[in-house]
Amino acid sequence: MSTPTQPAAPGKKVNRIGLEPVAYKGGKTTLCAGCGHNAITERIIDSFYELGIDPTQVIKLSGIGCSSKAPAYFLSSAHGFNSVHGRMPSVGTGATIANRKMIAIGVSGDGDTGAIGIGQFVHLMRRNLPFVYIIEDNGCYGLTKGQFSPTADLGSTLKTGVINDLPPIDICALAIELGASFVARSFSGDPKQLKTILKAALNHRGTCMIDVISPCVTFNDHEGSTKSYSYVKDHDEALSDMGFVPFFEDINVEYDAGTTTAVSLHNGSKILLSKLAADYHPTDKMSALRTLHETAARGEYATGLLYVEPDKQDFIDLLGIVDEPLSTLPQSVTRPGKAALDEIMESFR
Repeated sequence: MSTPTQPAAPGKKVNRIGLEPVAYKGGKTTLCAGCGHNAITERIIDSFYELGIDPTQVIKLSGIGCSSKAPAYFLSSAHGFNSVHGRMPSVGTGATIANRKMIAIGVSGDGDTGAIGIGQFVHLMRRNLPFVYIIEDNGCYGLTKGQFSPTADLGSTLKTGVINDLPPIDICALAIELGASFVARSFSGDPKQLKTILKAALNHRGTCMIDVISPCVTFNDHEGSTKSYSYVKDHDEALSDMGFVPFFEDINVEYDAGTTTAVSLHNGSKILLSKLAADYHPTDKMSALRTLHETAARGEYATGLLYVEPDKQDFIDLLGIVDEPLSTLPQSVTRPGKAALDEIMESFR
């Protein structure tokens, strides 16, 4: 098996840093056959490989639930932490602040995020921490026998016939309102769109919240479910046909004026959005919120890049965190002497 310190054998398929695809894989999945979460894992593997990111420079995190098993299935040589239910944002915040050079990716579920973890989610979004936060959204608690989750749509039904009588939390609208600088929604059954979004997120400096509709084949893939494969395929309204151009590749794109718009990300990469019927631009916050409300009212899912604010200051720069990992700093830097303390105390007199 290739690793970041062991170049691939001559003639093998490798990426721009000399690693084979196998270096980006993890353990064998134990999720149900056909689970949408497995498709998301495959797109994560593809995105990291194609961008040529060193797996040893990645922090992967999760909470509790079927979705939170996912980090075991990708980037086996990355640093991983499986936190307690709903508390992954706190662990991710600490890890990212401690070493700003690491790339942080978290995988959560609609229950882990929208119920017990909603308070943690709120503060992660408003801080705009450099963090890719993926929600594998199936509208139910798949690990505990399929009860409705906070994202289950009003009027949707369980396999038992129970009807949901509570309105859902719109995770995307909430993230936009709270201050996340990159918000997208996709479908596990749309690999092209999902991989494009993931690549763009990995090149954005700020909080990237990606809500991925991921049908639960065991408990929530039946007639009456609004998060089944058939329902989402029939009610998916793609805002744009997207393509991603990494900053290390030549940009040679031909298109008719007025049909495509380019959104620049922090590192010079561009995400290209080919306009469809709606005149939609992802840098307009009010337009994003209006689109979410209008599509939800029609029983549809707006997918694609919903909102991006490429120039927003991220939390690490706001705090003035140094480039070096905090654990490597000498005590003379992390523990000021008595003179500094005396000066602070004197300022309060």
